[in-house]
Amino acid sequence: MSDEIFADGFGDISVTGSTIRIDLVSQSPTERDANGQPVPRFRQRVVLPVEGFLRAQEMMQRMLDVLIQQGIVKREPAPAGLPETVVAAPKPAGNGDASPNFPVP
Repeated sequence: MSDEIFADGFGDISVTGSTIRIDLVSQSPTERDANGQPVPRFRQRVVLPVEGFLRAQEMMQRMLDVLIQQGIVKREPAPAGLPETVVAAPKPAGNGDASPNFPVP
């Protein structure tokens, strides 16, 4: 059995020699910034050789293509001169995939 790690995202990605370091962050359950938003806190670091990073990027790109094809995310045009962005697609009306632990009021 393998351990599972949850992260809300990447905090930082850095290059040192031929290794890539990716810091995983999660939102703090208790600390807030000046705007009342959860503060990201370092959780764990993934260290990869450049080749491993490139393979991971290719895998993530393939997964992004699947998410777009399934309508889970969509591409949005950006202003002239900027690359397009990818955002979560709006969820359909209804409560079919909501957790019973967190009822919607």
